[in-house]
Amino acid sequence: MAEDLIITRDTSKEEQYKSIIPQIEALLYGETDFIANLANVAAALKEQFGWFWVGFYLVKQDELVLGPFQGPVACTRIKKGKGVCGTSWAEAKTIIVPDVEEFPGHIACASASKSEIVLPLIVDGEVIGVLDVDSEVLNKFDETDQAYLEQIIDILLNR
Repeated sequence: MAEDLIITRDTSKEEQYKSIIPQIEALLYGETDFIANLANVAAALKEQFGWFWVGFYLVKQDELVLGPFQGPVACTRIKKGKGVCGTSWAEAKTIIVPDVEEFPGHIACASASKSEIVLPLIVDGEVIGVLDVDSEVLNKFDETDQAYLEQIIDILLNR
């Protein structure tokens, strides 16, 4: 696939996901390098949705370590169970946070972040990382985001 994405922003959130998912599949097709694929997924999501921060943290021993991302500089390491990312890892589940100031133990990597969704990457029953998406708008993420981002993670992990 060409490196240019077809970005559609004048449609519903669901339609935007339906437009970007086949493009992500094409970007990943034939590429076996996991880090390269993480980088392209982060870039495609950032380009399509314009979120404040989109990226991956990968499990390395007893902590999450910053992986490919798009956005401002970020926290480099996060302990299991700490913040939204560490909690998603510990609980092996997606967490939607409408207002990060109300999440107990939130790690403020960037003060502009107002809401967040974190989704675990699970392989053979084990969390190997998380997809972290932040917005500078309160209550930005919902079940629609969860469903489609989980679908994108499934595509990513089954390449």
